Amino acid sequence: MARGPHRPTAELPQHLAQLYGQFPFERSLADDPISVVRTLASDARHAEVAGIFATTLAIGNTTAIRSAIARLVAGAGGDLLLSVERAGRGERTAAWRTFRHRWIRGDQMEYLARQLSLLYAEYDSLEAVFVEGMDGGGFAGGIDRLARSLRGGTERRQRPPKGYAALFPSPLENRATAAKRLTLYLRWMVRDRFPDLGVWKQVPMGELRIPLDLHVYWIAYHLGLTARRTRSWAAVEEVTEALRRIDPIDPVKFDFVLCHTGISGDCPKRRDLRVCGPCVVRPDCLLWRGVRRAS
Repeated sequence: MARGPHRPTAELPQHLAQLYGQFPFERSLADDPISVVRTLASDARHAEVAGIFATTLAIGNTTAIRSAIARLVAGAGGDLLLSVERAGRGERTAAWRTFRHRWIRGDQMEYLARQLSLLYAEYDSLEAVFVEGMDGGGFAGGIDRLARSLRGGTERRQRPPKGYAALFPSPLENRATAAKRLTLYLRWMVRDRFPDLGVWKQVPMGELRIPLDLHVYWIAYHLGLTARRTRSWAAVEEVTEALRRIDPIDPVKFDFVLCHTGISGDCPKRRDLRVCGPCVVRPDCLLWRGVRRAS
């Protein structure tokens, strides 16, 4: 729970609801990676596969991420699931040989496809993998089980490419991680309200954790949802708990709004009355507390 001078205002729940209600979802959807995934999610398994590739690539600005997803899909002949289930390792390697997105390479994406193929030979869905971990270890245990499964074996013949394992951190192994990409993946899969996909049915929405990217963290900190100075798993739990007190059924409903408020520049992350003036959460923002309201 947030502490000291960062405590949320009593009006924050109403202000967040107002921000959510007037938010231009359609404008921001076009800039979000889920816009690409939605076109590929013809059924639950297509959604799972497209979603895990897309969230794994969710590093950097949204334009570059959407471009990377499109290039990966094009290399798979337009169907990532078909590439996972039927294409051979050599075919995928050739298709993604030149693929690059930031520090992510084609050989890492090929290895992810291989791991997905192995998992689908054993499980009906990635949801089953997550639930298996969640049953014994809670939400963090589910992420840990999913992350470990996606990393794959350590045997010489199955050893992953350099840098691959770091793409799937676990909060049980490293409490300093926010596990942003996997929590985002889970939001897409579990949450059954726009713009998310809601293809997983065994995980309650109320169990989701906030995908704490830089934009969401900055705004959450300045709204008093956390007093922590780093994007750790403890910060994820703290922000989520604060939001769960506002909406226990759908605590991450504000994630898309807060994220794109930052991405769009609607939150300049500094005092700028020209931009901040109309903002409904300005009275709650740490930057504006104690500042005389302009007429």
